[in-house]
Amino acid sequence: MMAYTYSLILFFTVIICFIASFDKRILFNKHFGAFLKAAIIVAIPFIAWDVWFTQKGVWWFNTNYTLGVTLMGLPIEECLFFIFIPFSCVFTYFCFDQFFKLEWLNAFNNIIVFVSIIICSVIALLHHDKIYTLVTAIITIATLIYLHFIARANWIGKASLVYTVLMLGFFPVNGVLTGTGLNAPIVNYNPNDFLGIRILTIPIEDAVYGYSQFVWVLYFFKLFQHKHYENKA
Repeated sequence: MMAYTYSLILFFTVIICFIASFDKRILFNKHFGAFLKAAIIVAIPFIAWDVWFTQKGVWWFNTNYTLGVTLMGLPIEECLFFIFIPFSCVFTYFCFDQFFKLEWLNAFNNIIVFVSIIICSVIALLHHDKIYTLVTAIITIATLIYLHFIARANWIGKASLVYTVLMLGFFPVNGVLTGTGLNAPIVNYNPNDFLGIRILTIPIEDAVYGYSQFVWVLYFFKLFQHKHYENKA
């Protein structure tokens, strides 16, 4: 049963959102194509990052909790993570966007971007010897610069609020992956490669990493949605 732990985490993370996607008030199932394309595009560099860090020993996986099937040195569950978790995140954003008027959050785009870039820059400079911290900070800075100044995304404030709400699910999911409630963590981290600040058992970098992944998937999801509506027009 232990071998199914990671796969069961993914299953229970996505199943309720998947079933709710077919609700007539939501109909997120009509956007499965746009989501899948977006998730795969973002998964490619993030999986490459994952493979690189695994090879360098920045983190590694306890195979007692996985099925034993690997892809490029990663448990197959770790690869599916980049589809299943973003699905629940984008679905949540979609519901918030559909049922709540959150456009007022656009007014906070500038402050969110500037404060985040300043914090990440300071942390990167102070902790450049910790590779997970450094790479996460750089990726987050690059992500926000592109989305805010180049793509002119006006939904960063809205996405940031939704991600804050998603933390309610992030803690139990990532908590179990990093050892909460288990005899040993599924994902282990080299203590020399990150700040050592944990939320329960979760490295703080994981939350920032997850944010960058989420907003990139959301960006491409919106892009493919727009193209779909253009083609139908």
